[in-house]
This record gives sequence, structure tokens and C-alpha cells, in this order.
Amino acid sequence: MKREKIRRSPFNLIRVFSQFILYLTGWRTRSANIDFPKYILIGAPHTSNWDFVIGYMAMSAIGLKLKWIGKHTLFRGPMGWVLHRMGGIPVNRNLSKNFVDQVVTSFNEYEQQIVAIAPEGTRKHAKHWKSGFYYIALKAEIPIVFGFVDYGRRLAGTGGFLIPSGQLDKDLLKLREFYEKITPKFPENFGKIQLPKKK
Repeated sequence: MKREKIRRSPFNLIRVFSQFILYLTGWRTRSANIDFPKYILIGAPHTSNWDFVIGYMAMSAIGLKLKWIGKHTLFRGPMGWVLHRMGGIPVNRNLSKNFVDQVVTSFNEYEQQIVAIAPEGTRKHAKHWKSGFYYIALKAEIPIVFGFVDYGRRLAGTGGFLIPSGQLDKDLLKLREFYEKITPKFPENFGKIQLPKKK
């Protein structure tokens, strides 16, 4: 089994820079007391490009070493190399029918790994969240940790967590209870917290 580097990064340049920029712009971070070696970190709400910027800096400031799933088109051109170095994993959701199994396999190969996913999948209003994050956690038997960017409180970081039970309605209720307290940048674009029924 491959061994991933420790999830908490030391006070390196990126971490210090992120803390400094967040301080200058009036943002605070919160890190829940979570100590799982592997988990899915969901990033929500996702209604603006700024969500990624602030969220990434918040996670860097906290010291989390993570990978994140992004739309494959983001990785084109010179910025592609930079995004890869930042932990980005390009995925074409239209073609990757085995997306869930691919990520589950990745989790099985490492002793420690955090993968961040934006379940809405778009900055525009979504009728529902994409279900990949939930079934990855369920199949890999790992928790789902709640990452957030709250524009109302200018607070970003990690909140609670969920161990998926397979009882979808019960698990979604816990997600709703957490995220209904979070203020998006554009509330009208925040996707409804429900998943499509699995066929």
C-alpha cells in the first residue's frame, strides 16, 4: 500500500501566505476536530469562482493536504500544470462512467488521503447535487466531511462530518441541517441538497 504524506502540512510558504491573505481580507478559518486518515471533503455552497479561491486558501491555512476533483476543461493550457501541482484531478463527468470506482480505488491505494469534491458540480443553479461524493464514501467506507465558505460570517473551513449509512434520506437531512446555516455568495444559485435516485 502506498503511503500518502501526512495530511497536516507544516508552516510552509503556501500555508503562511494563505493565512496572511485571509487575515488581510477579513476572513477567518475554522477547523473541526476531525482526525480521519481518509475522507471525502465536500465543498459547498459553490456559486462563484471565489468559492474555490477562498476555500483553497482556507484549507491551506488550516494545513490540510488534499486532492480535489475539477472539470477537465479547467486543466487546459499553461494553468493545467499549476492546477495539477495544487492537487487537482481532472475529470470529464460525461465520459467517466466509472468515476466512483476510480476514486474508490484511489482511496484503497493510500493509507491517508483527502479528496475534495464540489457536489453541485456547477456555479449555476443546480436542481440537485451530484451523487458521486456520497457513493464514493459509501463504497470506500470513509466519512464525508463538511467543507464550507460562509460569506455572511466571512468564515471558511471544515464543520461536521457524516458517516454514510446507505439510508439516503436520513443522511441528506444531516447535510441540510449543516448547510442551511451557511450563506453563499449568490444564494439564488445554491443547488438543492438532494441526490438523484440511483437507477
